[in-house]
This record gives sequence, C-alpha cells and structure tokens, in this order.
Amino acid sequence: MATRRRSRRRRTRRERPLIFVTVGYQMAFDRLIEAVDLWAGAHPDTALFAQIGPSEFEPANMPYTEFMEPSEFKERVEGCSVLVAHAGMGSILTALQYGKPILVMPRHAARNETRNDHQIATSKQLATRPGIEVAMDESEIAKKLDHLANLERPPKISTTASPELIERLKRFVDTGR
Repeated sequence: MATRRRSRRRRTRRERPLIFVTVGYQMAFDRLIEAVDLWAGAHPDTALFAQIGPSEFEPANMPYTEFMEPSEFKERVEGCSVLVAHAGMGSILTALQYGKPILVMPRHAARNETRNDHQIATSKQLATRPGIEVAMDESEIAKKLDHLANLERPPKISTTASPELIERLKRFVDTGR
C-alpha cells in the first residue's frame, strides 16, 4: 500500500469513526465519495472517516485522507461500525474478516472507474448475503446510509483455509478427483 498522504482531518466526537469509507488505492471513485459526503453534510452528528484514494473531489463534510498506512487502515476497520466501499473483493473480504457490515457500490467500466464490470457482477451475486448491502449507483447511497442501523453483522470469516479444504485441494491436484 502506498504511503503518500494528503490529509485534511477534522476531529469528530469519536476518535474512531462510526462509518469508515474506503475506495482503495489504485483508482479514484468520486461518485461514491461525493454521494457519501453529501449525506454526511445532512447528518453532522454521524462520525465518518474516508480514505479517498487519488480523488479529484475533496470532501467538505467528512474528514479524510488520500492514503493511509496498513496499520491505520486495520485500526479504522476494527473501530468502525460499518464499512462503505467500492465493490472490490478485497474490501468485502476485509469487512467479513472483521465481522463488519458493509455497504458497497460497484465501479462502472463505462465511466472509466475500472477496467471491466466485474464489480457489478460481484455486487449482484453478494447482495443477498448477510451483512452486505448494495447500492448499484450513487442515487441509492443516501437511502442505504439512512438504514445502516438495520444492517446485521455478518459472521466473521477466517483469513486462512481450513485443513479439510487444503486436504481436498491436495487430493484433487494429485488424483483429479
């Protein structure tokens, strides 16, 4: 992860945010950041913090940083109540590993937000899983954010494969069955 930083932080009532927004490090996702920032302006008592990546948009209603160290990222995820992110598997798996509900919005290739529409397919596939909420575009963000309290915590997933799965994979590689 990159260590370069541009940060404009305003202290909120909580040191750790209730809502942690992240878009990753590779590409900007201004539609998501703008939609959450607009919502944050209407909900000044809600604690938020955003990692906005190489964004052209600078949020006016929530503290943010462009990039952060992995240790700070981990701390933010551990301390948040809900994660809001692009629909990348890294973000989704991180939320599930920590047992955090996540609201995702997919990037669109037609808008040059990603190389293909895999995030749309991911969003559709995971939309019915516990603890994962999907906003297909920015027009759905405010409504979804208004109902974050209704999101159930997903069961935590392991960061490693089970011994049984490893054995089955070994057997398959060795025997083809």
